Amino acid sequence: MGEHLDGNALAGPLSDLFTFDPTTASARCGGCGDISVLARAMVYGEPDTFIVRCANCDDVLMTIVQAPDRFCIELRGMTWLKIPR
Repeated sequence: MGEHLDGNALAGPLSDLFTFDPTTASARCGGCGDISVLARAMVYGEPDTFIVRCANCDDVLMTIVQAPDRFCIELRGMTWLKIPR
């Protein structure tokens, strides 16, 4: 594998990555394997918390919590997320 870099090497790729429209990204559900764009997901929430569920099986794909100084995103219910360029 060779020499490794520290996490600062991710600054460029992640800056590009997080400029996309997230509703056009495709996610694969870890529960049923369905692959759909996030725009198709079912979203439930409070003012500062969003629970994103698979439109096919209702499993949780992700949870987003907003705080005044940060966002917390948990993606445990996805096996992958495909983001168009």
